[in-house]
Amino acid sequence: MVKPIPDGYRTLTPHLIVKDAAGAIAFYKKAFGAQELFSMPSPDGKSIVHAELQFGDTRLMLCEECAEMGAKSPLTTGGTSGSIFVYVKDVDASFRRAIEAGARELQPPADMFWGDRYGRLQDPSGHEWEIATHVKDLTPEEIAKGAAEAFAAKA
Repeated sequence: MVKPIPDGYRTLTPHLIVKDAAGAIAFYKKAFGAQELFSMPSPDGKSIVHAELQFGDTRLMLCEECAEMGAKSPLTTGGTSGSIFVYVKDVDASFRRAIEAGARELQPPADMFWGDRYGRLQDPSGHEWEIATHVKDLTPEEIAKGAAEAFAAKA
């Protein structure tokens, strides 16, 4: 019997569109320690039409931009409407490694009101990544109080 969700996959799998798939794969390997599971080159061998990477217990699919088929990268559209959130063991070390690999800092790691040490960056393909290490277990009431204080401080 065929499994409706294949082994190694989760119910939800991110799938990114990038301008330079080979470059993106190299970045994700260097910045986040991703493992390349496989990649499928285009018939002319000039691009990658599909690749899968393993990040800890999660897979990521990616493909080369193909505007004529509606697949456009953030670099073509001028921005992204979402981000990828990643929990890591050491956010500061992971953040530094990503910056050294070519990411752009959007928000340096800091302790946040919800109990995570958290930072944001943009990868060379234009995708935003939120990187965090959970450092403190809080009740919903403690998080609400922390949020109120954080938003009041910004007002």
